[in-house]
Amino acid sequence: MKDDHREDRATGMEFGPQMGMRRFGRVNWLGMAALAEREVKRFLVVWTQTLAAPLVTAGLFLAVFTLAIGPARGEVLGVPFSAFLAPGILMMTVIQNSFANTSSSIVISKVQGNIVDTLMPPLSALELLLGYLAGGVVRGLMVGMVIALALWALLGQSIAHPLWLLFFLTLGAAFLGALGVAAGIISNKFDQIAAITNFIVVPLAFLSGTFYSIATLPPALEMASRLNPVFYLIDGARHGMIGASDASPWLGLVVVSVATGAVCALCWRWLKTGYRLKP
Repeated sequence: MKDDHREDRATGMEFGPQMGMRRFGRVNWLGMAALAEREVKRFLVVWTQTLAAPLVTAGLFLAVFTLAIGPARGEVLGVPFSAFLAPGILMMTVIQNSFANTSSSIVISKVQGNIVDTLMPPLSALELLLGYLAGGVVRGLMVGMVIALALWALLGQSIAHPLWLLFFLTLGAAFLGALGVAAGIISNKFDQIAAITNFIVVPLAFLSGTFYSIATLPPALEMASRLNPVFYLIDGARHGMIGASDASPWLGLVVVSVATGAVCALCWRWLKTGYRLKP
């Protein structure tokens, strides 16, 4: 009997009688789950650095701004200044940790020379992307959960719309996780990742209404803020936590979804072609 199976020499994947059917199925669930598990375990091993440290940093931001500005600032969007700050600091911490998880994973593999261990298994570009994103999203949501519990315990901060908050936190972790994948692909050493973090990620987070309402800005700066996708993440988290925001959460949902899809498409293309990954 004729063997209808064949192997693609370029990828090492085995195809069956139907064109495009891999030996692992159309989706390699086992391989993708293994990559996601590796990414999660990678940051859990150093939980004091990846989970505890962001909690301390967020607490310091909240304490310093509340003590320095809070008494004279009064209410913002109808709530005390500390309540206004809390969701912005929460989202900022989530997205920074999601970015750090995916970008550092790829760059460390490059520096150590074991990126081939990720590229050689029978995983498609989409499966690789989803595996990396899973680690970033899980880390971001775990950090967010820890900070939210601390805000509730210490400040009595309640959540006005839990589902909105959860959705924007997840979308924010996915967006910055995808940006982290892109940054990791184009970077070959830690200095380059540090430059992207310091000159792109941090300014996007700080200049997005985290510590102020964009309604107080001059018209030109307010318009520039509305072109920043991270603004809609911060604003969406604020809507979810305190029930007030500068923009419609539905508009934020559309803007961030489109931005996330665009970055994911770029990452998928780079992973598919091996851009700056294959020697």
